[in-house]
Amino acid sequence: MSTPHSPNQNHLLAALPTAEFERLAPHLEPVPMRLGEYLYEPGSQLRYVYFPTTAIVSLLYILESGCSAELAGVGNEGIVGISLFMGGDSTSSSAVVQTAGHGYRLPARLLKDEFNRAGLMQRLLLRYTQALLTQVAQTAACNRFHSIEQQLCRWLLTTLDRLPVTEMVMTHDLVASALGVRRGGITVAAGNLQRDGVISYRRGHISVTERLGLESRTCECYGIVKKELDRLLCDVLYRQGTAAPAGQQASATTLSSTAARAYAGPKLRAEPIIR
Repeated sequence: MSTPHSPNQNHLLAALPTAEFERLAPHLEPVPMRLGEYLYEPGSQLRYVYFPTTAIVSLLYILESGCSAELAGVGNEGIVGISLFMGGDSTSSSAVVQTAGHGYRLPARLLKDEFNRAGLMQRLLLRYTQALLTQVAQTAACNRFHSIEQQLCRWLLTTLDRLPVTEMVMTHDLVASALGVRRGGITVAAGNLQRDGVISYRRGHISVTERLGLESRTCECYGIVKKELDRLLCDVLYRQGTAAPAGQQASATTLSSTAARAYAGPKLRAEPIIR
């Protein structure tokens, strides 16, 4: 039996105090997010913001040549449409559904009104934006300096953290487009991982069979981004007073010792981020 959809499957919505959530709840519209669907295109007016619950959205920059590269991904930890509360009504990037699922959308005007109240939601969204910018910056560095196999491992781990299952519906072409590399490079890297028993794949599907194997092969970028996102997640758990929703507990766990060693930065305290 499928799990009923709920706004609380999105960590930002789950973190809102009761009063703020109840102002928004009547206007949160559940929407299906289909693979390859464009939520935004460059220069278009943003009419809604989206809170994914079971879907994952790629923020892509597409060049005149048609080549593309992912700037960041957004799943149940975040919001698609930060330009609206950062002072703009449009964006130069595209938002494309990478993994089909569901989410909620909210009219742009209502989000702006809530943000301009300068309450807890404003501080929550600004802190999430900080985490998203970390992801964008780290992705740029990773794509420039790390091998395709390391990039693929990072991307698979990040995707896995946002899903309740270990099998992903995606093609080598989709992954190559997201990472901005040739399909042949993804085929070779995925072949190496499958040979070593880390993943298995068939047409349109990739399954992770040994997560620790991915973590041992990825670069430090995965750990840095996850540490920053986990500051947000720790706050959600603190204010809800319960464990993570079913299917999201993998995101709430700490990094394994292998991945943790890859990140040599300072230890972050698990404390509320909104005060």
